Parts: sequence; structure tokens; C-alpha cells
Amino acid sequence: MGMYRAGIDLGGTNMKAGIVDERQKIVLEDSVPTKAKRPYQEVVADMAKLVKGLLQNTGIAENELSGVGIGSPGTIDARRGEVVFSNNFGWEDVPLVAEMQQYFSCPVKVSNDANCAALGEVKAGAAKEIKNAILLTLGTGVGGGVILDGRVFEGAHAGGSELGHTSLIFGGELCTCGRRGCVEAYVSATALIRDAKRAAEQNPASRLNELCGNDLSNMNGKIPFDAAEAGDAAAKEVVENYLIYLGETVANFVNIFRPEVVLLSGGVCNQGDKLTAPVSAYIQKKCFAGEKAFVPPVRCAVLGNSAGIIGAANLV
Repeated sequence: MGMYRAGIDLGGTNMKAGIVDERQKIVLEDSVPTKAKRPYQEVVADMAKLVKGLLQNTGIAENELSGVGIGSPGTIDARRGEVVFSNNFGWEDVPLVAEMQQYFSCPVKVSNDANCAALGEVKAGAAKEIKNAILLTLGTGVGGGVILDGRVFEGAHAGGSELGHTSLIFGGELCTCGRRGCVEAYVSATALIRDAKRAAEQNPASRLNELCGNDLSNMNGKIPFDAAEAGDAAAKEVVENYLIYLGETVANFVNIFRPEVVLLSGGVCNQGDKLTAPVSAYIQKKCFAGEKAFVPPVRCAVLGNSAGIIGAANLV
């Protein structure tokens, strides 16, 4: 059996692939535009080409590859190797593994991209040497990955671990999934930006307006934190609310899974301790049984874009 595995991180804009060695290091990686609206067969052909190009450039023979793993956005049926639904791609019931298997003789596996990022952090990142971890990706939406006993928890059928689509505020803000009050509608970067824009509109004198050059289309997830740190009252309220939403979300998942660590990733994590310290303090008080039970640390993920590649490589 080969000592190398390939991991593919299939994104809406770019597909990234890497060859991963037995020490969980990426030997070489590359990316090309996904052009997601094409027939899936063409997307898969490009993924295969990307991996084969990496093998050529590293001088690793194809029979040295013990597996190819793919992290894909959307609802994934890992057992059947299918993308059941992915709205970024307009895919339904796409047999991703069977299609990819035409190009490789080694085993091919697929999982959701957030699951792969979580597995990558467990194998090589902020949760290395840890068997039970939860990852929340705070981006355009909120992705979730659950690693139990060193393996991705998928559920019995497709659609497990959609942590972002659990209810936080019943009847609250409308979520992209059609429900109201989902975690995603409160703790995604998108939600933070929405709340910051609202606060800026209601408080014309707020630093929030000044920091985005009095053009709210420039609002991002960093501005509210910067304005709050400068003592702006409206921004402080936005940030405090955001941290409470996030704290409640994390407490929920700690109560369900009681992991050894909770990891956060995505752009909001550039705040580092300003994000993790208040959330850690909050869950110490709010998790069931409080200090009598184990309350896991909350950390930022460290692998960035490599997490998905390393995690995908470890699916096999």
C-alpha cells in the first residue's frame, strides 16, 4: 500500500488538491477554478487531472497512492459516495465517488467540507492527538464538523452534523435554509455584518460608519470589533450580542457531545483571543453541571485552507 494520500477541497470558486504524506504534511498542493455550473463529469475530470498533475510533479507513482478523499460542500451521503444536494453547484444526487473512481484504482471517499476541515484539525492542527472535537466554521454560513473517537460523525443518512441549522432563537431571523432563528442566522460572518449594518444605520454618529468610509457596503466582520475596542457603544452592543449568540451555540454542542475541544474557524477567527476568551468564559458558566463537569477549551483552528485537504486525505 502507498504511503501517500490525495485530498481534494472542492470549493464553489476554486478546487484545491494536495498530496499528503504519512506525517500529515502536504507534499505539494495546487488549485484551479471550479467553474461549478458545468456538468459534474467535467468538474470531476478536472479534479482527477489536478491530482495526477501533482503526482507527476512530485515524482510519486499512482500505485503509491493509498486513497483519494474529497471534501465537498452540500449534503453528502458518505456511504453511497454521493452529493445528495449542493446549492452552490446546483447538484442533486451526483455520484461523485463512482465518477472519480474511473480515474483511480485506489479507494475514493467523499464527505462534507466542514467535516473534512474538522478531521484535518484533529489529524494535524489545533486538535492534534485529540479524539473528540467539534468544529464550527463561521463564514458566509455556519458549517459544522463533529469528530467522535477520531472519526467523522456522519449520521445514519446524509445531512448529519448540520450544526449551523439547529435552532438558536425560535422564530428569529430568517435563515437561508427556510427556517427562522438558526445558528447560521446569528453567528455566521454574514449575520455579524448584517447586525453591524443595522447598528450603523440606527446610530449615524457611530464609529461603525466612519470605519467603513460611510458606505455600508464596505462593512465586514472586523469593523465591529475594531469600533468596539475604540469604545463605540453601538459596536460594543453588536459584538457583545454576537459573543452571547456564539456562547449559547457552543454551550449547546458541548452539552450534546461533550468534546475535548471546540474549534472555531473562518474569517471571524482573525480576532483570536478577543473571540475565544469571552466564549470560553461564557460556556464555563452556562454548560450543564458547570464546573463539576468537564468544560472544553475553545480554540481557533490553525490550519486555514490546508485543513480541508488534510482532512479529505484522511477519509480513506
